[in-house]
Amino acid sequence: MAHPPLATTLIAMALYELIGDVRELVAPALIVAFDGWVNAGSVGTEAANAISRDGAAIATFDGDVLFDYRSSRPDIEFVEGLMRVTRWPEITMTRVRQTRDVLVLSGSEPDFRWKSLSSEIGELAQSLEVVEMVSLGGVPAAVPHTRPVRILTTASRRDLIPDDEQLPQGILKVPGAAVNIVEQAVTARGIPAVGYWAQIPHYVAGPYHAGALALIERAAKHLGIDLPLGSLVDDAKEQRRELDETVADKPEAVAYVQRLEQLVGEQQHVPTGEEIAQEVERFLRENTDPFGDQGG
Repeated sequence: MAHPPLATTLIAMALYELIGDVRELVAPALIVAFDGWVNAGSVGTEAANAISRDGAAIATFDGDVLFDYRSSRPDIEFVEGLMRVTRWPEITMTRVRQTRDVLVLSGSEPDFRWKSLSSEIGELAQSLEVVEMVSLGGVPAAVPHTRPVRILTTASRRDLIPDDEQLPQGILKVPGAAVNIVEQAVTARGIPAVGYWAQIPHYVAGPYHAGALALIERAAKHLGIDLPLGSLVDDAKEQRRELDETVADKPEAVAYVQRLEQLVGEQQHVPTGEEIAQEVERFLRENTDPFGDQGG
């Protein structure tokens, strides 16, 4: 009896495994965020983690196939010299029960098999009868931490974006992220999608809690449900206090934040990618870091 070529067998292998209850889903929405590209301030994954914290995992993905462990290295934890915990990069889908179901797909951005993974996620979303998708992420921008977080909106159809939403102006060409490729595969199945991208002050180092909070609030408004915020409200208040103290200690930082406030106040439109890049480049050209080693 002839056997199929090895390559054919490998291609046919699923990249995910269902491990939880996917029965009786109610108008499920799929929220997607990956750590890595287009996740400035870790806002997308931090928002996804807060939303899914009390949910139940329903699917896991094959990390050995999707990740290069030399670039996405596992975290090793030693306790008094003894290795106790190994945390591997992973991608999981979690079910959160609300008045409607929310499926949160989140984790590290994969190194390999973007097309195959996206195709399988599209098939999975269709089989679970997902009715819409929401992508979450962040982009660095010349904006101050003293102003409300701005969110840029994208969508698979123009009618999905309300007239009062902030849109990227003109044509914006950027290097793609895995979340974008997943969205293409999902929308190819006839599932509408929107994306919310928080503008993150480029001088903030580490997670930006106000950005994650703004993403959750915007996604909840779009989906018409309440979403859990976890500790983000308190975390954002504490981070704002720390940033204000850092700025106050550095006159050059005060001047720079004031310049950003003026720039944002004068803008009557959402800045284009080129305008954002020009402002950041001008700052880097004219200034040393006004925040020293305490950027976040």
